[in-house]
Amino acid sequence: MNILFVALAALCWGLSGGIGGILTAHNWDPVVVSFYRGAIGFLFVLCWLMLRPNNSGLANHKLWFWSAIAGLGIAGNFTFYFISIAEGSVAIAATLMYCAPVFVYLVSFTLKLERPTLLKWAAIVMIIFGIALLTGIYNIDADDVTLIAAGAGLLAGLSYALFIFGFKYAAPHGSPQAILVIAFAVLATLLIFLGDADQTLAVLTTPSWPLFLVLGILGAGLSFIFYIVGLNHTPPAVASIVAMVEPVTASLFGVIILSESLAALQVLGMGIIVLTVTALSVKSSTQGGQPSHPSKTLSSPLRQSRTDGRMRGP
Repeated sequence: MNILFVALAALCWGLSGGIGGILTAHNWDPVVVSFYRGAIGFLFVLCWLMLRPNNSGLANHKLWFWSAIAGLGIAGNFTFYFISIAEGSVAIAATLMYCAPVFVYLVSFTLKLERPTLLKWAAIVMIIFGIALLTGIYNIDADDVTLIAAGAGLLAGLSYALFIFGFKYAAPHGSPQAILVIAFAVLATLLIFLGDADQTLAVLTTPSWPLFLVLGILGAGLSFIFYIVGLNHTPPAVASIVAMVEPVTASLFGVIILSESLAALQVLGMGIIVLTVTALSVKSSTQGGQPSHPSKTLSSPLRQSRTDGRMRGP
């Protein structure tokens, strides 16, 4: 059952990319789409916190600081992800966001939180090679993937890396639901000022409002809860493999529903990235190392906090 929750979370994240693709294709501002995804998610995690308020850590200033950092990361992740989708495709945006471990490891190496090894450097090189194939940067005449689409996709991964570190350092000071409440509150506060005010209000009366609602429920409300609950008794290595559902679902949604297409070399690049990231994550989790995938980053801090007894999970 726990593995099912992890798979459902990954499926929700994958579908949220496709729904975001539909909305941005109808000229909705990616920032507005991101705002509603996070704001609706905030309502869900707030209810979760109200149902399980014990050991929340809300009186701890360190929890607020690191949770706010995580909120900045998730705000950037949602926004850059939908910008990449709007400028490119769901499949490419989802796969580029899946490259977050590159940034996680590079930052970890710089801060001496992780010891660099030949295997890790080789994996990073393979991921960069996959990015080159996926985006077509080796061909100066290629115009399938714009610079904005590729850059935003990578920035989505970088932003999720920021969320990783924010969540990691907030976890010892409070419950996951409290961290997510603060993070999503920061996201909503930031994006409501950055988004188009007219569009933000127009969502409330548009015929497309059910899509916004489903996006928030699947992409931020239920998915994070499912994933944290699923991690209770799911080995990180298993979760790493199951979470491959996310980029696969997003890619299939783009191809089947949105009629997107990928060249053979792009499919090869996508395969290299997904398989390398998954292998790297499995290797890292079995050795107790730094989490290496955006949809798996909650596992390490969550488990660590439970072990030291300072936080209680769902």
